[in-house]
Amino acid sequence: MKVYIKTLGCEKNTVDSECAEALFIKAGCAVTEDPGEADFLMVNTCGFILDAKQQSIESIFDLINEKREDQILIVSGCLSQRYTKELVKELPEVDYFLGVDDYEKIYDIVKKETVSKALTGACSRSFVELPRNIKEQYSAYIKISEGCNNVCSYCAIPFMRGRFRSRSEDAILKEAEALALSGVKELMIIGQDVTAYGIDRNEKDGLAKLLRKLCTIDGIRWIRLLYCYEDEITDELIKTIKEEPKICHYIDIPIQHCNNSILKAMNRKSTKASITKTVSKLRRDIPDMIIRTTLIVGLPGEKKEEFEELFDFVSEMEFDRLGCFAYSKEEGTKAASMKPQVRSDVKERRKDRIMELQRQISLKHNTELIGRTIEVLVEGEEEPGLYRGRTYMDAPDIDNEVLFKSPKSLESGTFASVAINDAFDYDLTGELVNE
Repeated sequence: MKVYIKTLGCEKNTVDSECAEALFIKAGCAVTEDPGEADFLMVNTCGFILDAKQQSIESIFDLINEKREDQILIVSGCLSQRYTKELVKELPEVDYFLGVDDYEKIYDIVKKETVSKALTGACSRSFVELPRNIKEQYSAYIKISEGCNNVCSYCAIPFMRGRFRSRSEDAILKEAEALALSGVKELMIIGQDVTAYGIDRNEKDGLAKLLRKLCTIDGIRWIRLLYCYEDEITDELIKTIKEEPKICHYIDIPIQHCNNSILKAMNRKSTKASITKTVSKLRRDIPDMIIRTTLIVGLPGEKKEEFEELFDFVSEMEFDRLGCFAYSKEEGTKAASMKPQVRSDVKERRKDRIMELQRQISLKHNTELIGRTIEVLVEGEEEPGLYRGRTYMDAPDIDNEVLFKSPKSLESGTFASVAINDAFDYDLTGELVNE
């Protein structure tokens, strides 16, 4: 028996799909990249915003159209969790629907046990531990929590992933050790809100304590922090990042906006002053710190003046990495009923203005790197003698890349010293430094 899995959405879904693979393997299946030769087809969906929902639906229909009568089609993930009743009604061709905490039912499905078509249940009150198919790779995500308690007014994540729950420290360390033994050099810490780690167990500075222990694992070279809430970045966390050489001087802080009225409408705990203070402290205490953020423009009620304040704030702060999204109206959220809703064309223009400003900031920062020699994680060979990689300043898939020449053969997952000789909007070029 064989299984084909298509994964959509964020890195948390990537980890979930690797857990699903492990359960299929345990049940006697092999993983295939060809849906035509699979006995089981799975789409791990995303339901975060409208575009993600549409992509998920299109992917489901693609497999429905290709599906043979003898193949079993499973739809899992956030879309399945949130819209179970609607999907069961509209998609009779799908054999099973699994929610975000229901992957353990895979074994019963493969073994043809009696299970219902819709297996999506309420999200667990504790972190559900599942095996994971750890592959030979040099960079891997590790999920330290599930769910979210922040209840931002625009966000449907709590409807799909449930309340915040931390994973046990022992389980995280055990998985990190297994990843290191498999060849992983870069460990990326993920969760809906990693800075809240341990808060459900009344732990203080739980993330900082966990990071100290992860840093003791042999083989791990880089540890990267993603999805940190500004109001939970403590002095102890900053101190830990500064003192532990394995922790990349890189932090992802999705601030979403800077105007205090908009932040309040978003139900965010941060203020413009607190964001400025945290960013300033990070840059003061760790001068080479790279700060990535994400913004939302066009929240219902966002006036031109409030957007201009955000634009000026981005210009002043010069975030190293930045993504900007137009507000997406999500049913069931508080923001969906807020008025007035901002027109789509206005939201898109505002997003484009922010991204054009960020392009200029990125080019400026990249140009300042010309002449420097930087450590690069090799990710592949583009053509003979030309390699692609990332610095500590860049997370995979979302940030910048380095293209560099090397007279000698290099393997993916190794590190190289590269002299930067040119800079572009979002990428760098260079040459290998002989050591």
